Amino acid sequence: MRIIAGKYRGKVLGTFRGDTIRPTADRVKESVFSILSGRIGGARVLDLFCGSGALGIECLSRGAKEVMFNDLSKESLALTKKNLVRVDEPTSFMNLDFKSCLLRARGPFDLIFSDPPYKEDFLEEILRLLSAGDLLAKGGLLIHESEREETPISGWRFADVRKYGRTIVYFTEKEQTN
Repeated sequence: MRIIAGKYRGKVLGTFRGDTIRPTADRVKESVFSILSGRIGGARVLDLFCGSGALGIECLSRGAKEVMFNDLSKESLALTKKNLVRVDEPTSFMNLDFKSCLLRARGPFDLIFSDPPYKEDFLEEILRLLSAGDLLAKGGLLIHESEREETPISGWRFADVRKYGRTIVYFTEKEQTN
């Protein structure tokens, strides 16, 4: 797994052994970052289920102002920190479940990546917590990866939905009120 573009382009990232962790496939990552290309520079980013940190590090490589990495797994955070060794950018870390992270995080964030284990159904709860904490900046996006058909809750809409095999990526934003 490598960083696709930006100042750290080509940097090889450490990954997990075995099949218990499912990193975002390269073609999915390339497509997502192509869609987000104009939004990353200067952005505040939250990588909610960071795993190896690949999504957040890709954002830093492309000019994000700062990235907060969160994961419940200490092993995931250790790997993320290892992957950040040669990346000198503003970062912070939380070792919390997603609910606790969203209750403690200081927003707003321009981009929030949500790539939970596929067997979990967290989107509705994440959207409720984002609303309650006002964590998403005006015009910001939640990029949620899943393998199931999802429906946004009231006050939210899918700005875009992309399917890549069994992976579905939902670009979710707050509905605009007049």
